[in-house]
Amino acid sequence: MNPSHSSERPILTPTAEYPITVTPTGRHVTVRIGGELIADTDGALTLQESNHTAVQYVPMADVRTDLLTRTSTTSYCPFKGDAAYYSVTTSTGRCVADAIWTYEQPYPAVAAIAGHAAFYPDKADISVAG
Repeated sequence: MNPSHSSERPILTPTAEYPITVTPTGRHVTVRIGGELIADTDGALTLQESNHTAVQYVPMADVRTDLLTRTSTTSYCPFKGDAAYYSVTTSTGRCVADAIWTYEQPYPAVAAIAGHAAFYPDKADISVAG
């Protein structure tokens, strides 16, 4: 690892002014793209970051990984770490680019989301059962 590289990117810890919580959703979560079931779980986590919309993180074990293709897209969050992205290709051949992101080695404050993936709500239909 290049030490100068890591010093360029701050690692921030959630605070009372900028809270981040990760809690079990406790409800059934399904994700569909083009009507096709992509994820189905009772083990989702809800990540609430400050005043942003809550995000469902689904265990990768409950995602149709056979439909995923990792892309070269990456992003960085000073609270969560480096994110990797996946496109989804449905069984009908429809490809939705960068529909999913995951933090494979999240920072300690959000360590629970390791092994989980999130879906963009404008690219997938995310349903949380009442």
